[in-house]
Amino acid sequence: MDRHDVDWQGYFPAFVTPFTEDGALDLDTLAALVEHYVAEGMHGIVVNGTCGEWFSQSEEERRQVAEAAVGAAAGRLTVLVGCTSYRAGEVADLATHALGAGADGVLVSPPPYVKLFAPEVVAFYEDVSSRVSGPITVYNWPYGAGIDIDTELADRLADVEHVVAIKDSTPSLEQFFATSRRVRDRVRVFGPYLSEAGLEELREHGGDGTVGGGSLWGRPDPTYYEQVWAGDFEAARPHAVRSDALFPQLWLPGGWAGKYGSYQSQLKELMRMLGQPAGHVRAPRLPITDPDSLAEMRAVLVSAGLLEGEPQAVQAPA
Repeated sequence: MDRHDVDWQGYFPAFVTPFTEDGALDLDTLAALVEHYVAEGMHGIVVNGTCGEWFSQSEEERRQVAEAAVGAAAGRLTVLVGCTSYRAGEVADLATHALGAGADGVLVSPPPYVKLFAPEVVAFYEDVSSRVSGPITVYNWPYGAGIDIDTELADRLADVEHVVAIKDSTPSLEQFFATSRRVRDRVRVFGPYLSEAGLEELREHGGDGTVGGGSLWGRPDPTYYEQVWAGDFEAARPHAVRSDALFPQLWLPGGWAGKYGSYQSQLKELMRMLGQPAGHVRAPRLPITDPDSLAEMRAVLVSAGLLEGEPQAVQAPA
């Protein structure tokens, strides 16, 4: 399999897993969030990834979330299901279930904590591929896996059977572009193309899409890619500019955490402020409850034009 066996492209929100305040799965809110993304014209969703708090779920809950998301999407969105785990057999069990439930593909990072060496990373994905009969997305998540899949390693992984895409969350923009140019002939590449630098990369070398933490902007995120596909790069540019301006006000460099709390905690708070279905975080994540932090987050959304209110200067925490 390779990139030509799938049609994945555009903006895919990294889907949060909604929990109730007491920590139970909230599948009603999950279904509402799917409907929200369908209404906003998203091209796909990625379930049970980093934003989906897979690490706080049992394997049975991960299966429930996969089934619920696929069922709610009902073919209207591409659905990729995160299946990261510590051993290839566990990954394969989750992936086989997700694909059997109707997912379009699966997303797998190197095992967290272990910090594999490059030959071990290749062997791991080869092992997973030998057990999974469906399209696999390599997930480069340095902050979680403890390693950064560089361009040379990505080049090797692009040749693994069943690998059809890479979601590259390296903090190095230069490395990302180098990887994109190296492997796009074989796999689809998702990364920070929704930026001014990314827009130029799309213009000069091409690219497939972005898997972003939710979608605070809503419809403008998929519209950006539709404008690019139409060749109207100047129409797409304003959204790239405002996305570049918003990101550093809310997220730490590399996008691994929020300025006011963990990535998942901050994203869900922001989504609720915008009226998006989000639910709550589950332990070990904690909600953001500091009134000053919540006020500053809201002020950022107001200044960006995402919420109505009186714009005000925001002093980001040190």
